[in-house]
Amino acid sequence: MLTQEQNEALTQVGPGTPMGAVLRNYWYPVAFTRELDEFPVKRARLLGEDFAVFKTREGSYGIVAERCPHRGASLVYGIVEDDGLRCGYHGWKFGTGGDCLEILAEPDSSEKFRADCAVRAGEAQELGGLVWAYVGEQPAPQLPRYEAYVMHGHRDMGHAVIPCNWLQIMENAVDPYHVEALHGNYFEFIAEQTGMAMPGSFGGNKHEKVAFDPFEHGIIKRRLLVGQDENSDDWKIGHPLVFPYKMWVGGNGVYQMQIRVPVDDTHTQVIFYTVHAPDGADIPDEVHTVDYPIDWIRDDGTFIVDYIEGQDIMAWVTQGEVADRVNEKITKSDVGVIACRRMFRDAMDAVAEGKDPTAVVREPHDVIKLPLERSKFGRGAEFASDWIDNGSMKFSPIAQEMKQLHIDAAHAREGMTER
Repeated sequence: MLTQEQNEALTQVGPGTPMGAVLRNYWYPVAFTRELDEFPVKRARLLGEDFAVFKTREGSYGIVAERCPHRGASLVYGIVEDDGLRCGYHGWKFGTGGDCLEILAEPDSSEKFRADCAVRAGEAQELGGLVWAYVGEQPAPQLPRYEAYVMHGHRDMGHAVIPCNWLQIMENAVDPYHVEALHGNYFEFIAEQTGMAMPGSFGGNKHEKVAFDPFEHGIIKRRLLVGQDENSDDWKIGHPLVFPYKMWVGGNGVYQMQIRVPVDDTHTQVIFYTVHAPDGADIPDEVHTVDYPIDWIRDDGTFIVDYIEGQDIMAWVTQGEVADRVNEKITKSDVGVIACRRMFRDAMDAVAEGKDPTAVVREPHDVIKLPLERSKFGRGAEFASDWIDNGSMKFSPIAQEMKQLHIDAAHAREGMTER
């Protein structure tokens, strides 16, 4: 357990907080590419601050503090032009770097005066169907080109904003025993009560041992299930918590980066960023890229728990807006959670000393490949179908098409094996 002061240090993300200083070293998705193609400016709340993110007519992306420095009107309601964003209230124009380019009512204003009227700005780039923003100190690090965002496959992005702190979601990423309890025993209970069929890929995952290995991009989580040997992918390879706000997971042709964006201290945007790219699949050059909201709570306030991520969301949100780590009862099975908290504390120390925390990427690169099981839970091709039918992907507009893609790919692989 932690003291209240320690819990606050780990969970508060706003300006001037220790964890806020850590988190401002990274890039975050603030819009879907589609959104700014459809309308070129939108509000983005990130790390407890409000921004306007936009796409200029020339195709560049920008992100600036929402309030115009003139008289405080929202730049979310500005006019996007070739080289910047013009405030809709009085016509002050700002470039993607935040510099004041023009004051409509005072066209002869001096360059020095306009320099004093700059609006705070970050940097924004597009990658993999998302618009990413960096709002920390310069020089900005590289936007990490993790494999998920650059691999060839169909992109399928379910999303929701949920009312809890981001850290309790990240702790879930290094808590393998919840798979056995929540997605096994509890799922079986819900299936029995509702008459639904229990998916075979998620029941009976009894753990023999677990391990957590720090590496340059976070923590690799490994598990050995009853009936597996140590050559199984789940133990030999595992999958990582990608510091500080992602998890890379999947198997059998389904690759998923689970993204947990800290909106503020009590809200997190979750994006289940899935790429369908099974071996043997015939994937065209023009792939699907879709985004869609997922349902996780009913009108009466009860949680929707008949699918994997719905069960996770129930567990995250019912811990409270910010989990109580003062009165918790930590046990030996929480070794991954302890490792996660230690890595965040080390990151706060590093930033306080003027150093980069874990997983800040400074060197240009083509792709960053992370460890990932290819055979999840020792299951075969049915794992992908079970995940589509019983996970957040069931809300996808291309769910059945992707399920058929995996079925066809499995048949193609079988045919190649027979030959």
